Amino acid sequence: MDMVTEQFQQQIESAGALARAQGSCPLELAVVLPTLNEKGNIAPMVDRLEQALGPTGWEAVFVDDNSHDGTAEEARRIGLTDRRIRVIQRIGRRGLASAAIEGMCATAAPFVAVMDADHQHDPALLNDMLAAVRSGEYDLAYASRFAEGGNADGLSSKSREKGSRIANALARKLTGTELSDAMSGFFLLRTDQLRKQAQTLSGIGFKIMLDILSTARPQLRVKEFPLKFAERLSGTSKLDHGVALDFIAGLYDRYLGRIIPTRFALFGTVGGLGVFVHMAVLSLVYLAMGSSFALGQAVATMVAMTFNFWLNNLLTYRDSKLTGAHDMFFGWLKFCATCAVGAFANVAAAALLQANGVAWWLSAIAGVVLASVWNYALSSKFVWGRFR
Repeated sequence: MDMVTEQFQQQIESAGALARAQGSCPLELAVVLPTLNEKGNIAPMVDRLEQALGPTGWEAVFVDDNSHDGTAEEARRIGLTDRRIRVIQRIGRRGLASAAIEGMCATAAPFVAVMDADHQHDPALLNDMLAAVRSGEYDLAYASRFAEGGNADGLSSKSREKGSRIANALARKLTGTELSDAMSGFFLLRTDQLRKQAQTLSGIGFKIMLDILSTARPQLRVKEFPLKFAERLSGTSKLDHGVALDFIAGLYDRYLGRIIPTRFALFGTVGGLGVFVHMAVLSLVYLAMGSSFALGQAVATMVAMTFNFWLNNLLTYRDSKLTGAHDMFFGWLKFCATCAVGAFANVAAAALLQANGVAWWLSAIAGVVLASVWNYALSSKFVWGRFR
């Protein structure tokens, strides 16, 4: 047992002795449950946690992204008479990874677990996971859908299961993390380990455990437990068919985030793909169909803007994604208006620079960069409301 682990065990023993002297059971484990529109899951989950962990020694921290169905209010209602239940209601912030980080940093418990509130994760595993980390032999315990004895039957579709397996394979290859389910959202570790790494975690995307494992130095010792992934009790999945795109967002943040803001890098990537879409449509309408160049350019521009809006909504702004026909239509109109303003700024700036002696190619690049920054800033605020 190393010195850090020994000091940690001594702190736990001291806290336990003080609690026993006061006639109570010491707080040992905090269970962090990020939520979004999951009111019907809260009370049943509290019951299941008590069945698994007993009456004392734990607390549940529900981190709610300002759900419109009253999820935070339901957790507060239970918390009025149950001191084990705490609520963090986040206003103007969304995202599973950042919610998990905030919840884990908000507890005084020496151990912390993260799991879903939708009942697809089995709280009965928490005791064995806690024992593994408490022993000092392991730094992190996690539940795997793909380990021997586990299953992924609760995944909403075969395509989602396939996407999860592909993302796991990429995670193992790119990070060297030899786990059967590197994308798991159900894990437990020492709270001081999390706090030590908190400043280096990206908070973007869904896979916080993978971020913890890939940034830990030295490498964490991991214990795997098989998980039978259950059906969701109520609510809708926070993980949609874009799980692979979410993984890409995490990679962007890990390797480019210190140089270029991740959202801007994703926004720029989408814009680059939009150029190929534009040229493909222009070639089809102008060359293959024999239409006028002006008509082909107009059609290509609208198709490319629509493509950029759709992919940005799916990837760049996944944590504040627009849904429903009404929001999507008016979001698209706002995006087109934003791009129109950006295009004007592009042409005006490039023309001004070229007229003042700047090389034509450098003027063109400057105009594109200006338009990209302009479109990103306005889209973030007026389309996806990132600055509200």
